[in-house]
Amino acid sequence: MNDNKLCGTCACGSVAYEITPPFQFFQYCHCSRCRKTSGAAHAANIRLDREQFTWTRGEELVNRWEDPAAERFSNSFCSMCGSKLPSLNRTGESVLVPAGTLDDTPAVSPERNIFWKSKADWYSEVGTLPFFDERQEK
Repeated sequence: MNDNKLCGTCACGSVAYEITPPFQFFQYCHCSRCRKTSGAAHAANIRLDREQFTWTRGEELVNRWEDPAAERFSNSFCSMCGSKLPSLNRTGESVLVPAGTLDDTPAVSPERNIFWKSKADWYSEVGTLPFFDERQEK
């Protein structure tokens, strides 16, 4: 196996994939579609060429939804656990990988925020909030 490859899986482990850097970009997207499909304030997405991506297990369990109103947006997810998964773009040239599904740590960090004007009104920058090593009840 290539030492540069990074592995990722869904939450239940039924679907697995590998990616090979370098990435086209690693960014946070604050658009409403990414917020809705991630359930978070933003999505953390990595884009790379199709040739840098391989399903290694469970590809038949991957479902895809394309928003007909969007030129580029789609959402792929595991049919077993519902985890968001990598998605081939509509031209078939590149893959968008939800960084949170990686089991390995990429050598790079997100480089930018996009659709910043669309960010959730309740969003607070992470560095401005208190940090705890474990769950806090209050």
